Amino acid sequence: MKSMYIGSGDIKDILKGKHTKGFQNFCRKFFSDEIPYYNSFNSPIDALRTGAILEEKYFQMLPDGYYPQYKVSSEEMSVLLATLDFAKIESGKVVDFDELKTCFCTDFLIMQDYKDSEYDEYVSFLKKVSKYKQNYEQVQHQLYVTGLEEANLAYLEVQTYDDEENKKRIILPDEVIKFRIKRDSEVIEKIKERAAFFQHIKDYFKN
Repeated sequence: MKSMYIGSGDIKDILKGKHTKGFQNFCRKFFSDEIPYYNSFNSPIDALRTGAILEEKYFQMLPDGYYPQYKVSSEEMSVLLATLDFAKIESGKVVDFDELKTCFCTDFLIMQDYKDSEYDEYVSFLKKVSKYKQNYEQVQHQLYVTGLEEANLAYLEVQTYDDEENKKRIILPDEVIKFRIKRDSEVIEKIKERAAFFQHIKDYFKN
């Protein structure tokens, strides 16, 4: 069944309790045999549409060798797939990546306090706030799938939800905060533990 995979955006749901709505919604999707298609550029939701436009603008500021929306599957657990926002490719292999998140000015101002802090300090901050913790766990999933030791979790400031203004925007370096994220074996083991059940199901249907 083509829907039997755990993608980057599913990690927050599989790490929740089995009786939560998020986990149950993921299970329905896993067994649906349908791959969801999203066109964020045409979304009626301002945040999704703005995020899609700003991803394109962010890509324009990256050096050569980066590829957007690059898909990778885990060699160890085929049920785990990752779509990397921007993957750096050398000799056909992923050597680094940026996971991009957009955030409004209030969140961006809070992050400024951690921009130049030590690793343990900014990771502690990310893991303390629910929405940032989900971002951190998503990057851990991507590190496991790619086999990399570290990568970037980047936050880009949203200045407006006006499409035309965003299309004209030139992103400056100080409008992005990048946190270098290292592998966290505890989080990765938890992901693998939750994914094992779905791996068994996928293997059952494959054989």
